[in-house]
Amino acid sequence: MEALVFERKPARYVAAAVASRVVPGAGGGVGPLRLRDIEPPELPGPEWRTIRPRLTGICGSDLATVEGRSSRYFEPLVSFPFVPGHEVVGIDEDGRRLALEPVLGPEARGEPPPFPGAAPGDGDDYGYLLGGTIKDGIQIGFCSSTGGGWGEMLVAHQSQLHSVPDHFSDEAAVMLEPAAGGVHAAVKAQVESGASVAVLGAGTMGLCSLAALRSLTSAGTIIVTAKYPHQRDLADALGADIIVNPDEVRRAVRRFSGCRMLGNYLSGGVDITIDAVGSPASVADAIAITRPRGRVVLLGMPESARIDLTGLWHRETELVGAYTYGTEYLPDGQTATSFAMAFDLVASANLERLVSARYPLDRFREAVAHAAEAGARGAIKVVFEQNA
Repeated sequence: MEALVFERKPARYVAAAVASRVVPGAGGGVGPLRLRDIEPPELPGPEWRTIRPRLTGICGSDLATVEGRSSRYFEPLVSFPFVPGHEVVGIDEDGRRLALEPVLGPEARGEPPPFPGAAPGDGDDYGYLLGGTIKDGIQIGFCSSTGGGWGEMLVAHQSQLHSVPDHFSDEAAVMLEPAAGGVHAAVKAQVESGASVAVLGAGTMGLCSLAALRSLTSAGTIIVTAKYPHQRDLADALGADIIVNPDEVRRAVRRFSGCRMLGNYLSGGVDITIDAVGSPASVADAIAITRPRGRVVLLGMPESARIDLTGLWHRETELVGAYTYGTEYLPDGQTATSFAMAFDLVASANLERLVSARYPLDRFREAVAHAAEAGARGAIKVVFEQNA
């Protein structure tokens, strides 16, 4: 089968990092990612299914890997060579259309779930990542045993698969994974009625978080940072009250909250900030604009960086990570998985409109470059199209 394969080639990884700093997306051409003819992955056991992807997204973590920006934290959590791609809608052997929940949880590694009905991402001990018959990998798309969505075939455990209703387009289905991430961030934010929220970034994850905030919470004013006109239009359509350029966010929050400046920080600020960018600058902004004893939710995958956390300490800010999705504990005492909630969110917010461009696998260099410059080129979500 044809697949885009990411190999352990340090020299090319360094070349990708250098090239991408000069031209965003250039790492896709000079880095370790190559189109290969490889053997299809084998089914690890009877509870696994073979999936042929139809659409697969290119997300921020994929770009960070291809461009040589990934944290070394992930080195023991992947196995090489791997086929990237975890935002997937595809077809199984029986012709069923399925969406992939890519986290390789305990059940995929032959261990019991932490509780009945648990999602793959649940649990408070990641020791299962060391077990099972499959090789290392935190998700499908980073595991050499499973393949990934940037290929013509992958294998997935039945606990990772969700049936897609007939009325869902493929574009809607491929948005379920990022929408589930937005749901998880909105719930982790613990938004009280009328609370003010800032969302940093109006790419895929920022817009999914905004949609989830408006759908699932009683947030008051929501401030969103957006660089480009199409991002501003979508943020407005999805319920943002105030939309500003990223470099204006401190001034905008100060004006909204009526607080004063304490050096580069605000004396007050919004109640909650969701950082959907994950850069050193966005983390610094998030801490600076959140009121003392407020909450910052880190949704965007951060880079390795030096960040002054004195303000976090002094302001007693809660810093909360929001990695993927799981079982959500809702204010009314009910529980639901992020993925189950994502189906409703994608439909109600029409998130399929975020899919902006499609590419075949053999045009991967163009696809990666487009995804890396999506905002500047008027796009949000760039996808690969296979087996259509």
